[in-house]
Amino acid sequence: MRTGAIVAVLLLALVCAIAVGVTCGAVRVPLRTIVAALLHRHSLSPEDRIILMEIRLPRVLAAAMVGAALSAAGLLFQGLFRNPLADPYVIGSSGGAVLGATVAMALLPQLTWLGFSATALLAFAGSVATIAVVYSLARVGGATQAVTLLLAGFAVSSMLSYSSYFVEVLDRDYGLGLRILASWLHGSIEVPRWTQLGVAAAPFAASLAGATLLSRRLNTLALGDEYAQQLGVRVERVRIGIILTGSLLAAVAVSLGGLIGFVGLIVPHFARMVAGPDHVRLLPITVLTGAAFLALTDTLARTLLAPTELPVGILTAFLGGPFFLYLLRRTKRGYAA
Repeated sequence: MRTGAIVAVLLLALVCAIAVGVTCGAVRVPLRTIVAALLHRHSLSPEDRIILMEIRLPRVLAAAMVGAALSAAGLLFQGLFRNPLADPYVIGSSGGAVLGATVAMALLPQLTWLGFSATALLAFAGSVATIAVVYSLARVGGATQAVTLLLAGFAVSSMLSYSSYFVEVLDRDYGLGLRILASWLHGSIEVPRWTQLGVAAAPFAASLAGATLLSRRLNTLALGDEYAQQLGVRVERVRIGIILTGSLLAAVAVSLGGLIGFVGLIVPHFARMVAGPDHVRLLPITVLTGAAFLALTDTLARTLLAPTELPVGILTAFLGGPFFLYLLRRTKRGYAA
């Protein structure tokens, strides 16, 4: 009953966050006007209809999807590594995304597919490919150690991130692309088309379904690998499923919003403080909290200095940086104990 009440409150919070997002902006559209149009008591002007249906609503929904995906991926990785400092990009997907986006900016600036630019497409592909490489490097003797996976992810991500510099040097006319890439790397949710949201929603929904099936196994893994094996859990298979599911969620977020840090760190920890350690209960709470959080944060990013927009990744960094240091301090105390 308590979990149901929390989920109901978070659903209401998400609806309110979406309502705030579609009404606030450089051109304000009153909420009562939108409600009256939904109730067929008043019709929107052509300008208001374009602003709402083609600009603000797709962007707010994209922000909510990115927030939910990053938060769910963070929950999976933190449960897998049994470490509150784990993040969706901890096993190298960020480096692959950076290199893929850089290559797209330099070589394929005009390429699009189903509404996605080459930047989003190659960033997605680079993220997934990097995860596959890191996992193959960390797998030894049919098993994968969490520490080895973390170290391999850090090394590969660093190499790929710095490899993008060579692409920038080779392309002399990369000035405009470099500015666009810098905005993307800072985490900027552009206005997507409805087809883009539909394409991204399919792997997002499939990943959430997989996370739901794996959440109970995460509770067992928290007791230790040996105990989980005694209970009949195929630990290595579950670990592979968690890595693939979390990586796909992170890749969906990268394709829509670039590199947005700390969301997968803050939200799962907050949800754990509210709902406890049970991953079955944590998953829906984390997903809804992440969706509402990033929808509101993106609204703040585009209205704080309107008409100039801030990359939402800058705001999440200002919020997440101190929080990361707080968690690091607590973790240090735990090791010392």
